[in-house]
Amino acid sequence: NARQTEMEARLQVRTHEERVKGLAGRADSLDRAARAEREARARAEQRRARLRHEAAVAEAVASGARQLLAHVEVSLARAERERSAAEAAKARREQELAAARTRGRDLKAELDKLTDSVHRGEVLGAEKRLRIEQLETRALEELGVEPAGLVAEYGPHQLVPPSPPAEGEELPDDPGHPRNQPRPFVRTEQEKRLKAAERAYQQLGKVNPLALEEFAALEERHKFLSEQLEDLRKTRADLLQVVKEVDERVEQVFTEAYRDTAREFEGVFARLFPGGEGRLVLTDPGNMLTTGVDVEARPPGKKVKRLSLLSGGERSLTAVAMLVSIFKARPSPFYVMDEVEAALDDTNLQRLIRIMQELQETSQLIVITHQKRTMEVADALYGVSMQGDGVSKVISQRLR
Repeated sequence: NARQTEMEARLQVRTHEERVKGLAGRADSLDRAARAEREARARAEQRRARLRHEAAVAEAVASGARQLLAHVEVSLARAERERSAAEAAKARREQELAAARTRGRDLKAELDKLTDSVHRGEVLGAEKRLRIEQLETRALEELGVEPAGLVAEYGPHQLVPPSPPAEGEELPDDPGHPRNQPRPFVRTEQEKRLKAAERAYQQLGKVNPLALEEFAALEERHKFLSEQLEDLRKTRADLLQVVKEVDERVEQVFTEAYRDTAREFEGVFARLFPGGEGRLVLTDPGNMLTTGVDVEARPPGKKVKRLSLLSGGERSLTAVAMLVSIFKARPSPFYVMDEVEAALDDTNLQRLIRIMQELQETSQLIVITHQKRTMEVADALYGVSMQGDGVSKVISQRLR
């Protein structure tokens, strides 16, 4: 109990000590707050004093500003009056300046016109003087007459003699008729007569002393060219006749060859395609020189006639039939065929072999092939073989 009591007493002492410390800290803080408050009050008092001073200064400035504003308003009113007067004076000066400029431009344009007129007058005067000098010189050189005498005899005060009759015009027989009488000089009429005379003079042209020689040369040249032209016409007629004969002969040969080939094609096609139909058709029968030839083929069991719709073997066999028809229509000593039966099956190949055997009776056949059945009907074989040493060798074998 004594220890517990002692512990409680110590706790109370510690508590009282802490309270004392807290109160001491609070007293310090209150003291600091009081000092801060006193300082704030001092600063506020100073600020109020400064504000009162600034208010007094501002009142004085405002009073001075009101006085200055009154003076400024008076100055503005006086400046406005002076500006209005200056603008009015400026407007008057601008009007006077515009009028002066307009007057100056008018005077400048009038001066330019007068200057141009004087310049033109001087130029015309110089031209007239030059023209007069040229006429005087020409009169002296060509006519040998002084200018004064020329003016006295042919001046505008002299009457103009009647003009000669125009082409197709008949002059009156009466000498007193106005047409046969001289008339006063009128410049416009005489200028027209001068132009008409100049045109007639120009139409006459210059005299060519070599005209006869040039005419003879041109006549000879014309004769030579006429003969050449006649030769060309005859040559053209001969060429056209030759072309006509050649066309007729070509048309005749082609017609006969076509008919024979078409006849043979029907027979050969029927043999290569038993039960089928094939024929040759002209695209333009009326013009044998430019016509084309169409091949119509209808194998047995098919309704198509166009080659593009047939199989590869059928097209190949049709082409072979066309070749064999040409061979039969126009036989040749020998024929060369290069793998024409490559796309044929055994049945069609056997039919083609029969056709080849028929061609062997009248011609020689050279056939390049890889088909054994085609090789069996040959009289001789030629080929390339490689021996064991890897060297190729050409060999031949006669079968019959």
